Amino acid sequence: MTLFLPKTSQFTLFAIVLTLLSVCSSFSQAAEEIKAVQLYSQDELLRLIQRNEHLTQVVLDDCQLVQDIEARAQTLKIPAYQFLWGDMLAWGVCVTAEPERGINFMRQAADQGLAEGLEQLGRYYAQGKLVQQDKERAVVFLREASMLGNQKAQIELVDLFLDGYGSPYDYEDAYHWLYNAITNDKKTHQKITSCLTKLEKLMHPKAVRKAKRPLDT
Repeated sequence: MTLFLPKTSQFTLFAIVLTLLSVCSSFSQAAEEIKAVQLYSQDELLRLIQRNEHLTQVVLDDCQLVQDIEARAQTLKIPAYQFLWGDMLAWGVCVTAEPERGINFMRQAADQGLAEGLEQLGRYYAQGKLVQQDKERAVVFLREASMLGNQKAQIELVDLFLDGYGSPYDYEDAYHWLYNAITNDKKTHQKITSCLTKLEKLMHPKAVRKAKRPLDT
């Protein structure tokens, strides 16, 4: 049996269908937006930072995740995102450059024990990049990062020791960390060997023997 509706009812039904389609489309678009802002996990972001690919990734994402990155840094205070947001602000990546705010966010990440944040601040102070050069302060940051196992920081710390900065009391720890370092990068391996050879000349033989102990002993 065919059901005939008055024209007014047909128009109303048509309008309802259009409304439902519009609502479905909105839900679909919202779903896509939610999918679009699924950022990297803390571990994924740390891997990007360690490979120095974090800023490149933000640009590859067409800068569409800026607000979410800021929220995770400023509101949620996730260390890796504080570091990322700080780096973006420091160098004007997808946002207006604000170096002072950038360094502040990096420092917040470092204060939470993020080794990469500590290493970068130490390197910046050693080089006088964005901040006034202060190699003694650099030693403090790099030593903290080194204690957390950051290999870049360990090498940079020894370089400062060899330049006469820091305390001789820390030589044994620095030697110990690099002596137990593992890397499949040939240049890094050669650099570590050079650091150990030079540092050994500044140490007492007994301290060198003690520093050659395995990690965690």
